[in-house]
Amino acid sequence: MKIPRDVHGVDLVKALRVLGYGFVRRDGSHIRITTQLNGEHHVTVPDHKPLKTGTLVKGVLKPVAAHHNLTMEALLEKLDL
Repeated sequence: MKIPRDVHGVDLVKALRVLGYGFVRRDGSHIRITTQLNGEHHVTVPDHKPLKTGTLVKGVLKPVAAHHNLTMEALLEKLDL
């Protein structure tokens, strides 16, 4: 599995729309998104350019993959990052 580099926060929010995530609010440089698929799930995505790899993987991708019962590989494929 290759972790994508140079992913911007806004681009990640747009990519997560595939899984039903939508904008809830913005607080400074952080964007809160939520989905109702497979139950309610909230994620906060930093609007940084680019996101640090650790933040991308541990803070966003792993929780999203766990919520949707996907592997990281399957999630990255769906998001087309």
